[in-house]
Amino acid sequence: MANSKITFHRPDVNLRELVARRMPGYSLEAPFYTSQAVFDADMEHIFSSHWIYVGVTPDVPEPGDYMTVQIGKQAILIVRDDDNEIRAFHNVCRHRGSRLCSADKGTVGNLVCPYHQWTYDLTGKLIFADHMAEGFDLSHHSLKPVHLRNMAGMLFICLADNPPEDFDEMARAMTPYIAPHKIDDTKIAVQVDILEQGNWKLTLENNRECYHCVGNHPELNVSLFAYSYGFAPKPEQAEGLRQYEALVADRHAHWEACGLPSTEIDRLEDVTGFRTMRMPLDRSGESQTLNAQAACKKLLGDFKDASIGGLSFWTQPNSWHHFMADHIVTFSVIPLSADTTLVRTKWLVHKDAVEGVDYDTDNLTAVWNATNDQDRRLVEESHVGAQSPAYQPGPYSPYTETLVDKFTKWYINRMGVALE
Repeated sequence: MANSKITFHRPDVNLRELVARRMPGYSLEAPFYTSQAVFDADMEHIFSSHWIYVGVTPDVPEPGDYMTVQIGKQAILIVRDDDNEIRAFHNVCRHRGSRLCSADKGTVGNLVCPYHQWTYDLTGKLIFADHMAEGFDLSHHSLKPVHLRNMAGMLFICLADNPPEDFDEMARAMTPYIAPHKIDDTKIAVQVDILEQGNWKLTLENNRECYHCVGNHPELNVSLFAYSYGFAPKPEQAEGLRQYEALVADRHAHWEACGLPSTEIDRLEDVTGFRTMRMPLDRSGESQTLNAQAACKKLLGDFKDASIGGLSFWTQPNSWHHFMADHIVTFSVIPLSADTTLVRTKWLVHKDAVEGVDYDTDNLTAVWNATNDQDRRLVEESHVGAQSPAYQPGPYSPYTETLVDKFTKWYINRMGVALE
């Protein structure tokens, strides 16, 4: 690699060739981050073909509440119906294609097209269409549904006609981990959207390692153990690593005995890729805050003790989450263009928690607001670098970048299957 010739990347990339010559253990070639053709393929073969995390049940807490999501050119509407079932539809009127709901969130009795007032009930059935020909059949013009799955309060959609079938395996494995935090009994205290001027894969790669954490995330490092996300210790640090591993074993045994699944599950290279693990937090060990103490006095679920560590959950291709006793932080990544990515962060607290009494929003959000901004800068600098003719794939650390390697393997494998 050190003596490889620097080459300029042509805009007319051959995606099959790029996928075929990917070097295991190295970052991706530049066109994967910069090419419009590759981005178009990402939207078709990844974001239109796999399960995509889009939100939580508190996004639509009551019947008639809706939220909208834009994935590439696909406008999606998620609504809770009168029977409390959450449904997803293409946000497109069956008359002449107008978008039904333009706001990010709202509340409706029925879904009324703003153009000609075609009206749908909350199950997607067309119930009113004025001035149509005699014999016009309302039942033939229902909204087009989108596959939606609710996993213990986490909402995933799939735009494919035939979604990957192993979602059920993830749900069976993850529901016992997530359910004790009782997402249905939470509310969204804060939501922050940021735009990163970088390719979505750089956002995911940055998230999948903490090699960069010591040098870039002082706020996050307050509650994280240095050994938490991969470590290549020097001889003098071996004892510290041994003590951390003993702590993890002890805490896992304690939490499992209390009914909290904690041990690692790593299926990041499966079709519906995911990974989870509950890890001890440093200092007071309660939460990801500036002092590692709980940010909300009213704990989630039936928790009585705030010191239950942090449950981390990662999904391919677009999310990561941190569950603690007092609050949840959930992240989704939506590509907007080859060089622009939406990162949406939500902080969830108990639905009965009172702002200013049980929690302070600045304290609740301080760590991840700072961390997100720091990560934004890192992603944007990486994207600038990937556009240089001098860029060439570099080697991953076998200690601290194993999850990055698994993400890129997952991506290349999925793209390879799609291009067969």
